[in-house]
Amino acid sequence: MAKSINEIQDEIIEEFELFDDWMGRYQLLVDYGKELKKHPMPEADKTKANLIDGCQSNVWLTAKMEEGNIIFTGDSDALLVQGIVVLLLNVLSGHTPEEILKADLYFIDRIGLREHLSPTRSNGIAAMLKQMKLYALAYQAK
Repeated sequence: MAKSINEIQDEIIEEFELFDDWMGRYQLLVDYGKELKKHPMPEADKTKANLIDGCQSNVWLTAKMEEGNIIFTGDSDALLVQGIVVLLLNVLSGHTPEEILKADLYFIDRIGLREHLSPTRSNGIAAMLKQMKLYALAYQAK
């Protein structure tokens, strides 16, 4: 059985708690970002329509429905942001629209992302989450 959104969040929190300082956590984010290279977003999907408004860097996000679950893909032109994209994809991708809409994404604050990122990067996370929830709403309505 697939892991719940909260189980995935708890695993991420545990992993980040292994590092006492933010240099280690930043490196972990960069390492997460490298995962995008394993499943690259097709260049054809890097369109203005898929660009997230409100991000300091370019961030693209797409979603498709597979067997009742939403599968997200994403990318960014900034390495640190790629790591954030991977975290969000890991937590929300592969869940039903209802699960995504009900999710309380507490891991963002628990790992200190909001407090250690610039306000524009924090706004970018909010913009990505908003878009993911909009996709979930759209698929839920179908």
